[in-house]
Amino acid sequence: MPLDALQDKIARLKKECRAIILAHNYQPEEIQDCADYIGDSFELSRIAADSDAAVIVFCGVHFMAESAAILAPGKTVLLPELAAGCPLADMISPEELREFKQKHPGAAVAAYINSSAAVKAESDVCVTSANAVEVINSLQEERVIFVPDCNLADFVSKHTTKEIIPWQGYCITHHRVYPEDIQKARRLHPQAIVIVHPECRPEVVALADYALGTGGMIRFVRETEHQEIIVGTELGMIYRLRKECPDKKFYLLSTGLVCPNMKYTTLEKVVWSLENMEHKIAVAPEIAEKAARALQRMLDVPVH
Repeated sequence: MPLDALQDKIARLKKECRAIILAHNYQPEEIQDCADYIGDSFELSRIAADSDAAVIVFCGVHFMAESAAILAPGKTVLLPELAAGCPLADMISPEELREFKQKHPGAAVAAYINSSAAVKAESDVCVTSANAVEVINSLQEERVIFVPDCNLADFVSKHTTKEIIPWQGYCITHHRVYPEDIQKARRLHPQAIVIVHPECRPEVVALADYALGTGGMIRFVRETEHQEIIVGTELGMIYRLRKECPDKKFYLLSTGLVCPNMKYTTLEKVVWSLENMEHKIAVAPEIAEKAARALQRMLDVPVH
């Protein structure tokens, strides 16, 4: 089906179903173009909760749709591609976390938003890449288990006096970036500054000018006077940044910064999802209740 026909069909189905389409910053260009809202996973989940829509089509990966389902009970949350998972979220199970907690009694548990609902339910508080430092610093406990991303845990450890006990998980996409990638990018674009996601390796973060989550990157490029920026996060972000600031030049730090799971969603699958009301993402009530407490505890922390 031609692109314009797909777009028209999606627009019609949205009205019929009282639906909105949410797209993560890493989604393909055509998905971003058809979305009602684009953002990071938690930002989109909050939009889902506040929306009057009856149906939420979440163009992202599984844990994101779970968070939306937790924060927007009573709404239908659809994930167009059920195979769109997150290798980072899959690197820890609730059973593994329970065992890890037993080895570190008395430590608080902070779960990165990039985790399953079941892992969130085993945690005391959730964090995002944007608020992790402030949320960790707000905890009374001096020892904090941080799951599942060891690179973000290392970043947090450098900005807190608390002892951070990391789980050894990582984002396979951001973990592909090495210091030599930054060195090469600086040679190719000597006038550009480098921003990277804190999910990158510590040695990569150390060489960058700024480490920012995707929301922070958007705010930064809007405000900075720099005209050339090397971007160390998933490819889809480049499209979003170029639309936000067409007068500036953006360069992808490494060709390895492509998440296959984020590219599974297509316009055809969005159409199918709305026509069939699939795939519905639901979280068991007992897990949703506990995970919601960890999410709410994060929301209660003032972030500056």
